[in-house]
This record gives sequence, C-alpha cells and structure tokens, in this order.
Amino acid sequence: MKSLILLRGRYVLSGIIFLGTNNIEQIKSFYTDKLGFILWHHKEDCIILRHGNLLLGFCKREKIDNEGLLSIFFPEKEIIDMYYLKLKDFSISKPEIDPKYGVYRFFIKDPEGRLIELMSFAEKSIQFLTGDELLLTRRSIREFENKEVPDEVLWKIFELCRWSPTSKNSQSYYLIVIKNKEVLEKLAALRGISSSPIGNAPMAVAICSNPNKSRRHVQDACIAAYHFLLACWIYGLGTCWIAAMDRDDVKEMLNIPKNHYIATITPVGYPKYIPEPPPRKPAEEFVKIFS
Repeated sequence: MKSLILLRGRYVLSGIIFLGTNNIEQIKSFYTDKLGFILWHHKEDCIILRHGNLLLGFCKREKIDNEGLLSIFFPEKEIIDMYYLKLKDFSISKPEIDPKYGVYRFFIKDPEGRLIELMSFAEKSIQFLTGDELLLTRRSIREFENKEVPDEVLWKIFELCRWSPTSKNSQSYYLIVIKNKEVLEKLAALRGISSSPIGNAPMAVAICSNPNKSRRHVQDACIAAYHFLLACWIYGLGTCWIAAMDRDDVKEMLNIPKNHYIATITPVGYPKYIPEPPPRKPAEEFVKIFS
C-alpha cells in the first residue's frame, strides 16, 4: 500500500474517530479551549477536531460514546506539567512516569465522562508532526544535550532525504556524517561564533553536491540541505544552518573535491532547549501579486 501511495504521488488521510455527544457546543469548547484542538471541519450536526495527527469527530446523538481511552501526546514533559496545572479541575490523577510504557502522563475526564490521557514519550526519537506543525515549529538549535544520536534514527532521516528534488532528477547531492571530535572542534573554530554550534553537538552533517552530475548543483545542495533540516526535526533532532563553509580548507579536511559545493555543515543533536519563535512579519508584507 505504501508503494502504491508513493506512486500516486500523495499520502491519503488515515481516518477519523467519531463519537456521539449530547452537547456538541460544550464538547467543542472543552477540546479547543482546554486541550488545544482546532476546529478542522464542521458539517451539519458533526464537528471534526484536530490535534496534531489526531482527527476526532463528535456528532450530536441520543447516546453518548464515552467508553475506551483517548490518548493525546505532547513532545515534552514540561508541557504535560503545564496542562496539569491548567486542567486540575478535570484531572483524576497527578503526572507520573509509567516505566512499563515509557511515558509521563496523567488522566482527566471531559464534561461527558470520557477518559483522556495526556502523555509524553520518554523516547525523544518518537515524533509525529503534521506538515504545518513541522514548518511552524522548526527552530535553529545551537545548544545540544550530551547524548548520541542512534544510527537507526539517522537512517530513517537519510531515507526521507532520498526524496529531495533535484534538477532533472540528477541526485547530485550527497551527505557526509562527521562524528570525529577533533574534526568537529576544528570546524567549529573556523568562523568563530557563527560556526561554534558545531562544537556543541555530538555530530555534524555536511550537505554537498557534485557539479559533474548537474548544472544546477548549487540549488540541488541547498534544497537537499533544507530537506535534511526538516527531516531531522521530525525525529526531534535540532540543526542549525552554518553558512560560508564552502571553502578549500574544509574540503581538504573532509576529503571533498575542490570543485564540489558545500551548502552547509549543520550540527545535529537533541536540543538542550528550544528557543521561542522570533517575530515574523505578516504574509501581506512579503507577498506581491503580479498582474
């Protein structure tokens, strides 16, 4: 099925859980105001709410569906603590670690008695981001935890990077994984504060391209680099675009041919913290309509 979907050029929506409710407005208010769901679709007597990849539908019915367990997960333990303070009036337990399942969680009940689990996975490599979440939340990370990145996570990222577009499908880009501490320190020192994040990470990746394979090798490498940055964020890994690394001393250090292009050498690791989003101008200020 996966290969069929890829051949068709798109991914299909997985599905929606629908539940019966007696008070659709109360339920909509609770899930949007208290739990951060958004109203995804509204049709006659049914609403569909979205929280990340979870689509949850409520339809006005005589019978309330309140059996089973709704589990909502968040990327960080601190968010669970924040929600507990916000939802104390609805909670039936306090946040705690469940070592059996590797989660940090607590339970609440919604106004119609549905049991809801709010939880965070202890394993940071488990990430499930929608497309808009990926684009809205990615940040440049310059400080990293002292924790190695598992090879199995890296190869999941590399697999995603195979689909980076290139001119005439030349696939002129390639990646160099750098884990040697001495080399990382040398790269970090090359441009002072601008390249110093490389020295704070357990590894770095150089995204390069071969001009013998494409006349648009610079564009190929830059697209592949951003593809890599986004793929890392999906799996909870931070990166930072380090510019101006396309230089002879770097190429000699990494055994890269002098005529090849280096788009960036980015540090890669688990973020020590995630910075607040910087201010952004509205779309109306940078979109120009030509007519």
